[in-house]
Amino acid sequence: MKTIDKYRGCLIGGAAGDALGYPVEFMDTASISRRYGTAGITAYELDGNNSKISDDTQMTLFTATGLLLWKTRGYIRGIAAAPWEYVHYSYRDWYRTQTEKYPLDGYHYSWLDDIPELFFRRAPGNTCLSVLSSAEAGSVENPINDSKGCGGIMRAAPVGLYFGELDIKKADYIGAQTAALTHGHPLGYIPAAALVHLIALISHSDIPLPEAVLEMRNSISEQFSSFDKGGYIKTFTQLIDSACQLAEDRTVDDQTAIKELGEGWVAEETLAIGVYCALRHKDNFDRALIAAVNHDGDSDSTGSITGNILGAYLGFSAIPEKYTSNLELRDIILEIADDLFCGSQTNIDNIMNNYEWKEKYFHNRYPRTRSKSH
Repeated sequence: MKTIDKYRGCLIGGAAGDALGYPVEFMDTASISRRYGTAGITAYELDGNNSKISDDTQMTLFTATGLLLWKTRGYIRGIAAAPWEYVHYSYRDWYRTQTEKYPLDGYHYSWLDDIPELFFRRAPGNTCLSVLSSAEAGSVENPINDSKGCGGIMRAAPVGLYFGELDIKKADYIGAQTAALTHGHPLGYIPAAALVHLIALISHSDIPLPEAVLEMRNSISEQFSSFDKGGYIKTFTQLIDSACQLAEDRTVDDQTAIKELGEGWVAEETLAIGVYCALRHKDNFDRALIAAVNHDGDSDSTGSITGNILGAYLGFSAIPEKYTSNLELRDIILEIADDLFCGSQTNIDNIMNNYEWKEKYFHNRYPRTRSKSH
């Protein structure tokens, strides 16, 4: 069933995987072993008192504020465009944090632009930067490019949390459109829809994780067959099947299994690695995250997706303190998780009459001055 613990677990879990993997994102396993020992990186590499999150968590938070802006504007004004259009406005604000200095001049759509720490540039993806440098946006029906990089999936989890009470196929479609704003290849947005489906299932029910993965695989294959002009659904399902099989094969170690699935630079591999690590270590958040980041590929993104999945499945209360302490912007991440939970309620009259809520999601400004998160 839906609980605030699962919402918090999903976003904090994703940020934890991101922060654990960020220092080794561009390192191969041999280099990781030389630097951190044979077990690899197993705890945050701190900068002062904080770990560092990357663009993965930054854009995840901007996804959330875009959805809540859409909901609030529609409620107050009685009309709104599609939710992904407001997410696009929010992403354009993220782009400004990467290319301008704090504080910003002029109008902005996300109150996150009032948070100085979100102006840190943490290896943002070139595709996202290139597309968001203009006002043009892509869609599933009208792709903006042929990119299937993981930049579309690594920010998608809030869609599953927020729309989990909808017809889940509508949630999947919204997730695909949100990814397609910047990533136009079917394997750029179909895995994002799949993550949304999985997050929606496990955050709003008590379904066992293996059953949720199988249901996701079958549903996404059916839903997106009409968009599949190049046999990409087959590629997607084969990777998910491999991830499930490898998770069950105890004769194969984590590094070998992940190497079979890829490196995570493209979206279908990112999801497959996240699914593998979550299934293989479904009762152990720590082991899942360590497996997810100690490989040759895109460690922060595979760590983030694994953390999103297992955090939503196990809940915030199951995440070890080593991941909840010293996490950069921890308080902001928790605040947004709580806003997603409260803002997705059927009856939200009391929320909409709340001064702080309207400041954040209608006037687009943060009503409180926050010291640096710690």
